Amino acid sequence: MNMNFVCKLPIPKLIKEEYPITKEAQAIKQQKDEEIRAIFEGKERKLILVIGPCSADNEDSVMDYISRLVTVQEKVKDKILIIPRIYTNKPRTTGDGYKGMLHQPDPNAAADLIKGIVAIRKLHMRAINETGFVCADEMLYPENYRYLSDLLGYVAVGARSTENQQHRLTASGIDVPVGMKNPTGGDLSVMMNSITAAQHKHDFIYRGWEVRSEGNDLSHAILRGYVNDRGQSFPNYHYEDLLLLSELYAQHSDLKNPAVIVDTNHANSAKKYLEQPRIAKEILHSCRHNSDIDKLVKGLMIESYIEDGTQKIGEGTYGKSITDPCIGWDKTERLIYDLADVY
Repeated sequence: MNMNFVCKLPIPKLIKEEYPITKEAQAIKQQKDEEIRAIFEGKERKLILVIGPCSADNEDSVMDYISRLVTVQEKVKDKILIIPRIYTNKPRTTGDGYKGMLHQPDPNAAADLIKGIVAIRKLHMRAINETGFVCADEMLYPENYRYLSDLLGYVAVGARSTENQQHRLTASGIDVPVGMKNPTGGDLSVMMNSITAAQHKHDFIYRGWEVRSEGNDLSHAILRGYVNDRGQSFPNYHYEDLLLLSELYAQHSDLKNPAVIVDTNHANSAKKYLEQPRIAKEILHSCRHNSDIDKLVKGLMIESYIEDGTQKIGEGTYGKSITDPCIGWDKTERLIYDLADVY
């Protein structure tokens, strides 16, 4: 086998014992989980914003960003529930490049996964302890979910992972909302099959155990646009796209809590990140004009950081993305208030 076994990683139980969640944080997590569930179940009408950096590359700037959201959340709490993005795993199209804090807690240093596991747990714990937010992360590696399972309020399965069996089955054993993105090719049937699999019960192998999941009734769709066979980006956030998804859900009567979070970046913006505010407002315009769409759309996913745009690793601009470009803080704050005004 052309593979070097560097070191055996500690099991999640040991990491949780070494870096335990406090009783106060557990209470915050339980309360936030209930609030989020109420929105997905249609018992409360609030707009969820899964918002934050493309990747959590620096603990200080990520915490600075999330701390700024606290005041904004208080002002819009009657209309909007914010779930900050702390995305610590970064999928790479070719496999090359920065793979996130899990791999490299210091983007300028070599990979160190043991330090990375500790770093991502400590960052998510800081978010709860210091700001009262439970945050979102992407489940790039299903076997690693247990390191954060007592901390996360929302989980996303990426476009390249949504067809993977292990992602689907692991999602079926998670008790917080798991969003399944449409695949990069745009086939919505793949996404709907993924949601169905995640909502059902399964027996499967997980971390060396035979496990039995109970099904996740909060598994749902994420629309992120798609790329055709010529590499051209196409959006799927328009009125007609949302109506089509509503009709697809109607055809899957066995699915509970029909829902969609719409990603305003990626192929939906053709990676023109400054289009995100316009796209977000258009989605809410569609909600106002169709009650079925309004019931279906539970929130938006927005890539945002302290500074506009993106930079290369090592350039050193504080609070600026080193992966996909993000809208900066001023635009972010204005957008959240604008959304609250019209929702």
